[in-house]
Amino acid sequence: MSTGLKCRNCGSNEIEEDNARGDRVCMNCGSVLEDSLIVSEVQFEEMGHGAAAIGQFVSAESSGGATNYGYGKFQVGSGTESREVTIKKAKKDITLLCQQLQLTQHYADTALNFFKMALNRHLTRGRKSTHIYAACVYMTCRTEGTSHLLIDISDVQQICSYELGRTYLKLSHALCINIPSVGEYWIYYIYAV
Repeated sequence: MSTGLKCRNCGSNEIEEDNARGDRVCMNCGSVLEDSLIVSEVQFEEMGHGAAAIGQFVSAESSGGATNYGYGKFQVGSGTESREVTIKKAKKDITLLCQQLQLTQHYADTALNFFKMALNRHLTRGRKSTHIYAACVYMTCRTEGTSHLLIDISDVQQICSYELGRTYLKLSHALCINIPSVGEYWIYYIYAV
């Protein structure tokens, strides 16, 4: 669904706004433009065991955070939600990996957006976090056109390149990311130099 907005990364007008997830995503490059959108209406859905409210509740006493209800879980006390902890750890580890590959913060932010998309679609369950982070960084390298190869990232992370390749393919297909192919020119160039 196009909202008339433009992506700040690629300039595309193909922006999908999903009120159920609470985010806006560029359908061209996969960048998460906004997350934690607050909608003004509350939606009710009838389920097998009764009715449930779908949306986010923002308390007047809260310090800016929203508490999910319906399919989500209530946050009790002053603890941090598991999702927030997961995203903070991912940001730290992705930034470290990008620094080791001598990539700028822009690449780390884009890779983190890919991670958030995978997390929202439950694609991270049952997979090693290092593989997910590396696959997100590799997707970023491919979409941005850097000269990094899969084996470069697997060497830095000390993980099997075949396992990383499988994770990368599953994520890129599940997220519907259009990734340009690596031409033979790059392979000849990298190994000839």
